Amino acid sequence: MSNVINILHKTNKTIFSANDLRLLWSISNKDLLKSRIQYYVSKGDLIRITKGMYALDDSYNPWELAASIYTPAYLSFETVLREAGVIFQNYERIFVASYISREITIRATKIVFKKLKPAILVNPFGIIQEANLAKATPERAILDSLYLNPNFYFDNLRQVNWKLLGKMAKIYESQTVLNKAKEIRKYA
Repeated sequence: MSNVINILHKTNKTIFSANDLRLLWSISNKDLLKSRIQYYVSKGDLIRITKGMYALDDSYNPWELAASIYTPAYLSFETVLREAGVIFQNYERIFVASYISREITIRATKIVFKKLKPAILVNPFGIIQEANLAKATPERAILDSLYLNPNFYFDNLRQVNWKLLGKMAKIYESQTVLNKAKEIRKYA
């Protein structure tokens, strides 16, 4: 295995954008980068997932892929709420907070990007770095959901940190979000 591919293995990432590869390989020339990527794809050392996104093999993390396509972005909404046990419905799609609203399918993985205003999207309060991706805490995912859908239904709010949620709600600068957060607390 070449040193160039070894560099990628050492990162513990499963998804690489063309820009990631440019930085990791210290290549400033776009044509050289393109030919290097094409070479490693043709050898089978890299696989092309979609335009500008690559992996070392098919065992890449689909959540990492979803959070890497349109950046800044982070996992949130139903994906985080389901994992945290706040909602019980199982969704086949991955939900991502982003600067754009769009639904795409990549290799049978459906990804839904939901647009948040920039001031909310880039605010780090309630966003954690986990396994090479940014992910909302359950409290942040609840607030993101209420921001876009004030009538969103939650199945299980017993584990919610209400003090943290109350502090976090202020970043939305929305009386509707504050009121809905207070309202759902009554049913927890």
